Amino acid sequence: MKKYSKQYIFETMPVPQAIAKLAIPTILGMLVTVVYNLADTFFVGQIGDRNQVAAVTIAMPIFMILMAFGNLFGVGSSSFISRLLGAKDYDTVKKTSAFSFYSCIIVGVIVAIIGTVFIENIIHLLGSSDNTFKFARQYLSAIFFGAPFVILSFAMGQMIRAEGASKEAMMGMMLGTVINIALDPILILYFKMGVYGAAVATIFANCISVVYYIIYFIKHSEFLSISPINYNPTIAIVKNILAIGTTASLTNVLMSISSIVLNNFAVEYGDTVVAALGIVNRIIMLPVLLTIGLCQGVQPIIGYTYAANNRARMKETMKRTGIIGTVVAITITVLLYFVGENAVKIFIDDAQTVELGAKFLRNNLISIPFLGLLFLFSFTFQALGKAFPSLLLAISRQGFVFIPTLIFGNMLFGLNGIVFAQPIADIFSAFMSVIMAIFVFKKGKNSKKHEPTST
Repeated sequence: MKKYSKQYIFETMPVPQAIAKLAIPTILGMLVTVVYNLADTFFVGQIGDRNQVAAVTIAMPIFMILMAFGNLFGVGSSSFISRLLGAKDYDTVKKTSAFSFYSCIIVGVIVAIIGTVFIENIIHLLGSSDNTFKFARQYLSAIFFGAPFVILSFAMGQMIRAEGASKEAMMGMMLGTVINIALDPILILYFKMGVYGAAVATIFANCISVVYYIIYFIKHSEFLSISPINYNPTIAIVKNILAIGTTASLTNVLMSISSIVLNNFAVEYGDTVVAALGIVNRIIMLPVLLTIGLCQGVQPIIGYTYAANNRARMKETMKRTGIIGTVVAITITVLLYFVGENAVKIFIDDAQTVELGAKFLRNNLISIPFLGLLFLFSFTFQALGKAFPSLLLAISRQGFVFIPTLIFGNMLFGLNGIVFAQPIADIFSAFMSVIMAIFVFKKGKNSKKHEPTST
């Protein structure tokens, strides 16, 4: 068996250097994702039609569901792959990656068919008004058509990152983003395709990313495989992927559901409020995705050292990551607080939307400094195969805290109650993650060497 060339990163490289080696490409990839998500809203906003901006916001939950399927197989398999590499079980790595690849295709085709057939019912469910229905339909018709490519793009990037190839995973994301940004002004503004052009650019960009990842799998990966020969899933493979993948995908599903609930409440206050909230949510992606990028980047080394029973290295990695994540989150919070109105103006030149957006943005910044610890422990639980703690955090941030807070906040405080629902859920979930981490590590303090299976 060929020696795993990236073992030095996981086993020997100084921890600060290892964090930088794995996390910096992932953070850059997340920066690319920020730009990727901002591009459609920015160029659609240049049309000056708040209804089209609102339509993109209303359609976003569907994109989150596609991300959920990508995370189901991507995060689920990457967590297992990291632990398998730590246990030197390279044959199962091939079978795991092949199973995830073909499962993404199958699920993507099913989603595309169902979405296309029931598109009008789905748009009504998303909370569309009469003013935004037509635009939401245009946008989603293209998104559903390209569903398999969106799901594959998210999943394959995660699998590549699991073997320590963070740079290559970042390049795939960056390639897609550059193409998306290049196509957006051409399709949206020059050819006057509006939101439909934005969706077409997004799907084409994901197609290019998938092609790049496939080339990497075939020509450059040492252990990952998409060969049909390796499509031989065992019960253990399916169980381990679903144990963590379901939790990761549930996060996106709950984000989608919470967005639908939020949009249905917000639309009662007018399409301008929906547009302002949509812009703010995309700006907030900057600190959120940067923090996720840091914690996701070190996830492979945490899973590897856990399976290899190297607890000292694992804990040092977590400690340094937590400090860095908190500092980054606080820094960005301060910056966004002072440039709030100008940040919203970048997306749309509409006085009412800008005024509301600036207010919503400052309110949402309250919880950002807490995200470093929240995401660190969330990704750590995934890396260790701790499905239940990871599940609790997922349903807390976007589920049993956020949605009730949203409902009662709207009843008691109106629009302000809606705006503060997410910050409250984030802060509560962050404290909950710390308590759960203390419990999990105290429980496993005297445990013996762990096998790469879910627990």
